[in-house]
Amino acid sequence: MRLMPVPPLPEIRLYTAHPGSGLRRLTDPEEEDTEADGNEPQPPYWAYAWAGGAVLARYIVDRPRTVMGRRVLDLGAGSGLVGIAAAKAGASEVIAAEIDRNGVAALGLNAAANGVTITVIGEDITAGPPPAADLIVAGDVFYDQHVGERVMPFLDRCLAAGIDVLVGDPGRAWLPRSRLQLLAEYIVPDFGEARHAATKPSGVFSLQPVKSFP
Repeated sequence: MRLMPVPPLPEIRLYTAHPGSGLRRLTDPEEEDTEADGNEPQPPYWAYAWAGGAVLARYIVDRPRTVMGRRVLDLGAGSGLVGIAAAKAGASEVIAAEIDRNGVAALGLNAAANGVTITVIGEDITAGPPPAADLIVAGDVFYDQHVGERVMPFLDRCLAAGIDVLVGDPGRAWLPRSRLQLLAEYIVPDFGEARHAATKPSGVFSLQPVKSFP
């Protein structure tokens, strides 16, 4: 892993996979190794900057009032990019929820490399009550139907508890578009894109409560 600036965010450096790291093979099911207990390792999503996280982080750095003095929870934090941006922008507390044990380790390294403090929760919190937070930031949590269906009820409970929710996403298949208000768009590279692929705008959205009708 190499400590490198994030392309759209030179203010933040992350330990990132590179061609010599050998980590990318874990993202290809046909090339995955297996662990000693026979379980397949999880793809190292934490080793790359995803578009949804990158645009959320850019939005927060550009608009520090979004997080300043607030308790922020980074849901599905991965590398910790969004949480690091929030901490740098003046959040009073940053909590990162990440279930991958290697991601938890990467979070700690990345936070230290950027001189910020992040409290990490290494378990799935989506089945539980809303956290003690003022703002939830969720970058690229709608890449999979199963994950999206698990996350949305949790985010709705957070909204009902008065917690704001920001979503960063490049337009993945399971994005709940009807519930989102677009706040900003940025052109950033995405995880998994071919090197010379044309980049498309990725959005930062505010999640809106379900409308109730009389």
